[in-house]
Amino acid sequence: MAVGRSFEVLVDLTLDAQDAETVAHFEQTLARAEEVVELRRLFGSPDYFVRVAVADLAAYEAFLSQYVMTIPRVRGITSHFTLKNVKPAP
Repeated sequence: MAVGRSFEVLVDLTLDAQDAETVAHFEQTLARAEEVVELRRLFGSPDYFVRVAVADLAAYEAFLSQYVMTIPRVRGITSHFTLKNVKPAP
């Protein structure tokens, strides 16, 4: 994880449309964000799983409100904060 970005948030995102233009814009926009460590499109609900790494809760709130919430057609955002990492990824 990048220095200064030890606060990790797991995010479920849902779009209100699945047309090619909406999906492509959403994926390209989020993939460019340096805070996004992992971005997965899923079958079913939610539409996306995103792993975000930032400095702290205030930085996450800024990323969410100034970046994610400005992407058109984002309908639902659910943030998960880790209590304990039982088995870290390799």
